[in-house]
Amino acid sequence: MSGIFITFEGVEGAGKSTLISRIALLLKGHGLDPVITREPGGTSLGKELRSILLDPTGSHICPSSELFLYAADRAQHLEEVIRPALNEGRIVLCDRFSDATLAYQGHGRGIDLATVETIDGLARGEIRPDMTVLLDLPHEVGLDRVRSRNRVHQDDSESRMDDEIPAFHQKVREGYLALSRSDPARFFIVDATAEPDEMAGTVLYLVSDAS
Repeated sequence: MSGIFITFEGVEGAGKSTLISRIALLLKGHGLDPVITREPGGTSLGKELRSILLDPTGSHICPSSELFLYAADRAQHLEEVIRPALNEGRIVLCDRFSDATLAYQGHGRGIDLATVETIDGLARGEIRPDMTVLLDLPHEVGLDRVRSRNRVHQDDSESRMDDEIPAFHQKVREGYLALSRSDPARFFIVDATAEPDEMAGTVLYLVSDAS
């Protein structure tokens, strides 16, 4: 595979989607054609799984079921989108991937990390990100952003994850930081409280260096 696989991670409200859109525009300005995708929801099956996983009015999903649903989304996503794009030599920009599962279902939910890694490994196969951009900010700031955005768009249907208690989101953030320390060559931590243009410039430099 000659493509470049770049993932973007962070707590709720970190600004991943906005940053990915800006990076994609900058890359297109340099004559590149990146693939923009996300988890969950990067395929038709993934969209159905996303509606189940993130629906705040849905029935309770136990941690183990949640883990398997994310793994199913990932396996289909790799088969339909990520692996073919990499085989074509393209840059793939993905909003969340395996690190999200470790941070949310492992550190956040408390599922044994070795178990999470085993299930994720079955779904992921040989694919690993070439670079992971971790947008870091206090979880309180991220949740405030989400709620402000929902008010602006007159949308009171928060994600099921947004509705978790603060301690859960703190564990997720700590999990991401622990993952970054365990693989410093792959992770690049970006201050998600910075201005969007500043973040985009920093990440574009990193992406250009990686390519």
